[in-house]
Amino acid sequence: MLFAVGYQMRSEEEESMVDIIKDYAGHVGEVYFPWLSQPSGRAALTSRRGYVNWQGQSRLESDLVALRRLGIKLDLLFNANCYGQYAASRHLANTVCSVIDHLGEVVGGVDIVTTASPVIAWVLKNNYPEIEVRASVNMRIGTVQGMSYMADLFDSYCVQRDYNRDLERLAALRAWAKENGKKLSLLVNSGCLRFCPNQVFHDNLVAHEQEVDEMANIPDWTSLGHLCWRYFRDEEHWPAFLQSTWIRPEDLHHYEGLCDIFKLATRMHAYPAMVIDAYVKGRFHGNLPNLFEPGFGPAFAPRIIDNSKFPADWFAITTSCRWNCHECDYCRRVLREVVQEVIQEPAG
Repeated sequence: MLFAVGYQMRSEEEESMVDIIKDYAGHVGEVYFPWLSQPSGRAALTSRRGYVNWQGQSRLESDLVALRRLGIKLDLLFNANCYGQYAASRHLANTVCSVIDHLGEVVGGVDIVTTASPVIAWVLKNNYPEIEVRASVNMRIGTVQGMSYMADLFDSYCVQRDYNRDLERLAALRAWAKENGKKLSLLVNSGCLRFCPNQVFHDNLVAHEQEVDEMANIPDWTSLGHLCWRYFRDEEHWPAFLQSTWIRPEDLHHYEGLCDIFKLATRMHAYPAMVIDAYVKGRFHGNLPNLFEPGFGPAFAPRIIDNSKFPADWFAITTSCRWNCHECDYCRRVLREVVQEVIQEPAG
């Protein structure tokens, strides 16, 4: 079982991603990373509101060299949901080629490029046929038809996370992929709501984050941009957390053979080593939302969702039901079992 881990540039006081990954080198097959301040599915790596980390490029390049020496594949992200006026431009094509050529010179190249742009995929196919081109999870490709439509542009697909618990569908996707020489990846620790209607808006917002940050924005606009946090303010909505797309570490072994690699969301996670350790070992003792990105621990505080309290039939039920959640109360009943009150010891 191999994992793809998201790179983050940690502070000097923290353990580096290279050192973290070394401890799990036999289990980490890929590391995915953005290029400096290029738009991607998360915040820019080396700049924030005009303040640039000028050592960032050399640190990133040094880490990539070290990861390659560990035998880990490098996955470059050009997975922003929107490139604005540059979306079909020569400028964008030149940028992509420039970054890939540079990485070829300084770190020995990249093995994979993940993108949500068919234009970027076309550029890669026509200029770098040796590089694996992967469809981003943000493209929401979760059907055989969807994969087949773009089979000429993509070598692998990160499957639409909303279908993570539909094993029958995943098996069908896997069968088609094998027949057509394609690979599959599953994002296993996303905290996002299943079939979130806000995803396209939010992904576009992130793609333009550097511009959005400089605007005179609506007060408390983040409650509009982040539907999930607003939704979970009402405890009646908490069952939706259990109905989401994540896979518990204890259940991951059921997915062996259904994909080539399991993607762990760790690019923004405060404790990436904890996430990697839990999924490599197949167990986690603690507050389940703390494994995910986004993690909703603060939304449920001072209560926690105790991962050890899930019933024995959890996996069987949630992967065989028809997901008519509005007609079913199973997750609501499980929620009563797993939610625990954290008792604060009195001061002094």
